Amino acid sequence: MKAFYILAILAVVSSAFADWNPKTASEIKEIRVECVKEHPLTEDVIAKMKQFDYPDVESVRKYLLCTATKMDIFCEHEGYHPDRVAKQFRMDLDESEALTIVEGCVDKNEQGSPVDVWAFRGHQCIMRSKIGDKVKAYIKKRLEEASKSK
Repeated sequence: MKAFYILAILAVVSSAFADWNPKTASEIKEIRVECVKEHPLTEDVIAKMKQFDYPDVESVRKYLLCTATKMDIFCEHEGYHPDRVAKQFRMDLDESEALTIVEGCVDKNEQGSPVDVWAFRGHQCIMRSKIGDKVKAYIKKRLEEASKSK
């Protein structure tokens, strides 16, 4: 009987991970709005972040942790889920190439850093990678298109 319960729990946990899908642009926007409310950022910090400069300060770290957690690509026990990050941000990269990049950026927090520092460290690495370059180019293009349509 114990084995049955263990199998049932594993099935539920497995299906929870299998059911994950990348977030849409509107879902990400909603998450960002929620996280700014929960972790307010100064106008100066927001201006820097719009230029893809993420200062290593508590408010930014907490905001990034919030967004990654709500996107379900990071958890405080395991850190980043490389497969999910690769699916969410691969852009026009092959998923296996994106996964390799992300796996090179994640760690198990061997140094015992606070969770926000751990999440920030992974974010910084990903943003310095080929994935980060593609994300930045995508965002810049969307901003240009939005400004032209005004």
